[in-house]
This record gives sequence, C-alpha cells and structure tokens, in this order.
Amino acid sequence: MFQGTYTALVTPFRDGKVDEPAFAALVEAQVAGGVAGIVPVGTTGESPTLDHDEHLRVIELAVQVAKGRVQVIAGTGSNATSEAVEYTSAAERLGADAALIVAPYYNKPTQEGLFRHYRAIAEASRLPIMLYSIPGRCGIEIAVETVARLASACPTVVAIKEAGGKVERVTALRQAVPEAFDILSGDDGLTLSFMKEGARGVVSVASNIIPHEVSQLTTAGLAGNWKEAESVHQRYAELFTNLFIESNPTPIKQALAWQGRMTPEVRLPLCEMMPASQDKLRATLKTVGLL
Repeated sequence: MFQGTYTALVTPFRDGKVDEPAFAALVEAQVAGGVAGIVPVGTTGESPTLDHDEHLRVIELAVQVAKGRVQVIAGTGSNATSEAVEYTSAAERLGADAALIVAPYYNKPTQEGLFRHYRAIAEASRLPIMLYSIPGRCGIEIAVETVARLASACPTVVAIKEAGGKVERVTALRQAVPEAFDILSGDDGLTLSFMKEGARGVVSVASNIIPHEVSQLTTAGLAGNWKEAESVHQRYAELFTNLFIESNPTPIKQALAWQGRMTPEVRLPLCEMMPASQDKLRATLKTVGLL
C-alpha cells in the first residue's frame, strides 16, 4: 500500500498564520515531482505548535489540493490517546487516505500501553495506520514485538515509519511482520540502507525541495537498481545531513525561503538558524544546484 517517496510537508507561515497559498504551491510541486504521497502535520509540519483548527485545516487543504493525485497520510498522533482518536477520526472525515501516528511522547508508556493506545485508535477509525517510531523525539521506541503484535491484532495497522536510525531494526521488523506490512525510512540519509534491508520507501524531509530526485532514489531501490539509487544518494548525501544541522524543520524552511517559495518562519520554541549554520546549508544547496 505504501511504497516510494512520501513528503513530510512543512507548514508555511506568514506573519504567524498558516500561509495557505504557499502550502498549496508546495503540494503542487510534490505532485509534479512524482512523489507517491504527502504527509501533512507531522514533525516537519510543526504539529506541536498548530492549534486544533489549524491542524485540521492543513489536512483539509492537503486533501483538497492533492485531488486524489497522490496519497495523503495525515499526521494524527498525540500523547493523549483520546486526542489521537479525535484527530484520526477527523482526518478520515476530511478525506485523508491514511494516518501517521507517532508514538506517545513524554508519557513514556510501557509496551502494553503503546499496544492499547494504537489499538484504541484503530478501533475508532477505518483509516489505514502507519506507526511512527522516533525514540530520539519521543523518549520511547515501539518495540519490534509490539509492531508485530499490532500488525496481527489490528487489520488497519499496515505500515511503520522507522526513524530510530538503526538498520538492524529494519532487518528485525522485516522478519517479524507480514510481507504486506510496509516499512518506510524516517531518515533521508538512511533510505538506501533501509531499502536494501526490506524497507519500501521513505517519509522524506528533503523531498520538500527535491521531490523528483528522492522519488528517483526510491523508484530505483524498489526496482533493485542499486547502482542508480546509490548515485542519487551520493549526490545528495551532504544535503540529507545538513537539512538536520539544526532542529527540523528550520533548515528545510530556510532552504525553501531562499528559493522564494515561502518565509522561513517557524514557531517558538523553534527559532531562526544561527548564521554559521545558514552559511553551511547555503553552501550545500549551491553545490547541488539548488541555489
């Protein structure tokens, strides 16, 4: 169901408000770039600082602009199960194709708590669910055994965005879950390595600015054309790294701003990039012909 490149969209702001024209233009650029899908209001979309109405409006706008041309996987996670249920049900009503649900952050539930959290969400909606394990931000990892248990117990839990940074996790997951269960990389720099171990694509930050190229990498990987995939990876490896020189999504927004596509605005507690980081990112963008 999920393979290829899925862009973790930024949420453009202008004067403190969601910049809907800039967001719509970004979605159109993703469609033109050949991505398989878009992911509004995830980590890259600054979901923690969007209010409830903004969160749902961004999902609604993504669905409206995409017009069925690419899949829309709405970020609907929360550290409160009731809120995650509410967001997921709303995303279904708004026409999203699936939900990306991050592991509950800050609470630090047990694996049993994680299982019950996701089961409750799955029981409340018919949307396909992509789990999202990112221990660096959440403080917990969705254990391989818990992923397998959810895949068995909940028919709509059909994929995982794996952002733990460990290739061996992909190997273990691939062995533990059904063949139809999709594993996607959550790190641009690890997409190639993950796909060699059985991942089927990436939820990408870099594809905000290079959708065609990231799609080329995942398409080649899915076809087993590792030489082509390696070539794309090597060309953009420094960009994949430097887009995380400071907290995501500050660098990718700055890069898009330099291209004149939106403002670099982020919401506190995020702030603008430090001058040295800007210099390094600008140099990288120039090296790969993006500035």
